[in-house]
Amino acid sequence: MNPSVLVTGATNGTGYAIARRFAQEGYDVVITSRDHERACEAALRLSASYPHVRVWGYGLPAPDETPVIELFEKLRGHGILLDTVVLNAANLGIGMDALTTPIEDFMAVFHTNIGWNFAIARQAALMMKEKGGGSIVFITSNTAYRAIPDRCAYGASKSGILGLSRALAVDWGKYGIRCNCVLPGMIKTVRWQNNVNDCRNAPSNYTPLGDIAEFDDIANAAWYLGSQQSRNTTGAELTVDGGNTVQLYPIIPPQG
Repeated sequence: MNPSVLVTGATNGTGYAIARRFAQEGYDVVITSRDHERACEAALRLSASYPHVRVWGYGLPAPDETPVIELFEKLRGHGILLDTVVLNAANLGIGMDALTTPIEDFMAVFHTNIGWNFAIARQAALMMKEKGGGSIVFITSNTAYRAIPDRCAYGASKSGILGLSRALAVDWGKYGIRCNCVLPGMIKTVRWQNNVNDCRNAPSNYTPLGDIAEFDDIANAAWYLGSQQSRNTTGAELTVDGGNTVQLYPIIPPQG
């Protein structure tokens, strides 16, 4: 039987690249999205490329815990006991003025990024405990350490994920369950490719390596932490941002 992985927010971009990376390694894959049809479409697309593995798509609305419990019951019904969970989906909390944003909008970011992720991680841990171990990978952000304008809830929630992951690594280590974090920086998303809001000229582009991440860079990091390649690693962080976090300020070349 193949090992198995569940990836949240995996219909495109980083999440789909993570799902594809595990499929390449022979993992059966569960793709989730808030949109059930999009999850099923992504599952069909991945299955067509990797017919040697099984792929499922499920709608998983956030941040309610009940659908999470129901999903894991369905997985058990299919005979799936997950080896790995990668928590990629997030509320991006864009455009939140800290002086004026409604408290409901602020808290919604935490409900998704921390509460919902915890609900999924807990159900996964109950399953992994039966198997004698497993791996939970949180996709957080280098904004957990470096703030950006008008994203107060997002940055704070991403910092919170680091603390949550460390706490769960301690609590669940005795069951052979590892919890780790990937911290991406700027990624070459569709928004970046289309230079929305001039994002291709933002200071985050000027990294010590002279490049920012592709989707596959994040997927490779998630694969390492999610697989037995990192069997003795837990409570750790892997930053994938071209070195952006470690520099005091970006060196921006003069415009010619």
